[in-house]
Amino acid sequence: MDPQTLKAYDAQSQQFADDWHSQLAGVDLQELVRRYFLPGPTADIGCGSGRDTAWLSANGFPAVGFDPSEALLAEARRRYPEVRFQKAALPELDGVADGSFKNLLCETVIMHLEAALVGPAVRKLLAILQSGGILYLTWRVTENTDRRDEHGRLYSAFDPRLVRDALSTAEILLDEEKISASSGKKIHRTIARKTVGSTAAR
Repeated sequence: MDPQTLKAYDAQSQQFADDWHSQLAGVDLQELVRRYFLPGPTADIGCGSGRDTAWLSANGFPAVGFDPSEALLAEARRRYPEVRFQKAALPELDGVADGSFKNLLCETVIMHLEAALVGPAVRKLLAILQSGGILYLTWRVTENTDRRDEHGRLYSAFDPRLVRDALSTAEILLDEEKISASSGKKIHRTIARKTVGSTAAR
């Protein structure tokens, strides 16, 4: 995780959590999760305030939320004490074992990484899935050059081929760019199935 981005989330965790909770529910996300996710253990990587983690757990996908920000994890635990949350940061996800999850949600997170770390991060996401597991991955699209917002958060302008190359051993089920109904920003969404019997190289 970009240090300046993490600092922003730690310093303004309640503000970010309140903002996320004031946004419209991700109806498109929820519909796609119901369509593609499988029964079984689920990870929410970059869970933030825990809203999606809690929704997953309440809708048949028992989930653990992972985030690098201790302050955001505190917000998530306060709001959803019945859900499990754990500290872990991309691209390494230290402490998260390979082959641990049947489903993985990573919603608008990887754009906070430098471009050189996007491929390794996506390969790690694939690695912690079980064979046949489903990855739901989105990122906010930034054109031309990296930028930072008024909080100092990094929005990396990386080539989507970095993601496609990292998923070369997986089956792509959906790949699209669209305007997010909740944030109003352009996002790229990819849903992929980890090939049965494959192992993702780091």
